[in-house]
Amino acid sequence: MTTVATPGRAAPRYFTWAFIVTGAGLLLGGLVGWAYTGTWAGVLSYFFICAVLAVLEISLSFDNAIVNANKLKTMRPEWQRRFLSWGILIAVFGMRIVFPLLIVVVAAGIGPVEALRLAASEPATYSRIMQDAHLPITAFGGTFLMMVALSYFFDPDKDIHWIGWIEAPMARYAAIRGIEIAVALAIAVLFSMLLPEAEGQAFMNAAIMGLLTFLAVEVLGGLIDSRSATATAASGGVGAFLYLEVLDASFSFDGVIGAFALSQNIFVIAIGLGIGAMYVRSMTIMLVEKGTLSEYRYLEHGAFYAILALSVIMYAQSLVHIPEVLTGLLGAGLIGVAYVSSLRCRAAE
Repeated sequence: MTTVATPGRAAPRYFTWAFIVTGAGLLLGGLVGWAYTGTWAGVLSYFFICAVLAVLEISLSFDNAIVNANKLKTMRPEWQRRFLSWGILIAVFGMRIVFPLLIVVVAAGIGPVEALRLAASEPATYSRIMQDAHLPITAFGGTFLMMVALSYFFDPDKDIHWIGWIEAPMARYAAIRGIEIAVALAIAVLFSMLLPEAEGQAFMNAAIMGLLTFLAVEVLGGLIDSRSATATAASGGVGAFLYLEVLDASFSFDGVIGAFALSQNIFVIAIGLGIGAMYVRSMTIMLVEKGTLSEYRYLEHGAFYAILALSVIMYAQSLVHIPEVLTGLLGAGLIGVAYVSSLRCRAAE
């Protein structure tokens, strides 16, 4: 698990570890079902929920894999290996287990041990606390993802456009310093005004924190990498690693919160979403090694449109409930259209 795979192998072999984790995870999910219910019906129910959660995570993460691959291809080999080993451990253990516990610790003002006890013995109470924290989480994660997408489109050096009438003006206006920050803040203010005063203030505070986190990751990564001997050698180091970790966390917010609609058991949620995270890792490796992003020129555009759509959906969830399945289908649909457009472009060349 600690090395980047060898180029040229068949596509299914990229998913070897994902298949292994799927089998182990579903078996573990069944054991959790037996531990909580002591019945075969409970085993099958927990087994099924783990499988559904894994599919949900995969459907929500096509764009995540593409953006990971785009960043990963510029990283030095040792940092590629670190992201694909340490990074997946952080994604599975940190975001799917520690993060929900920390939310409960902060929201309920209790200790980590008590939060873990709630998760294990009082899942309904645990789920209620998680749902109560939904508003600031969506504002924070939505703002970070929006900045990721806007930074891609507001790029003066971007010369390949998929939807030209949208992207060409954005690339041209990128010369205006801070325009992507202004756009993100304007959208955040608009949504906060649609909420009751207290909720609107909480939404805006979390949105500003999401913006500051994005800027902090950019600045911190640049400062750390600039300590290296040359800018070229540093371009794919700690900064890129930090960026990808926070990006993965932002993608995970929606899936973790939405998973509580299917199960209130944190261990089942961690298993199901962890399985999905392994497929994201496998897809990332395959995209990097096969050069898919350069071969299909609009695939990356589709991923960033999907990220922008996800950020707006996360904002909209502060007002209305939007099923996670719809979110996943929208993202997959945008990437699918971009893929077809790439094929047509290749055929016309």
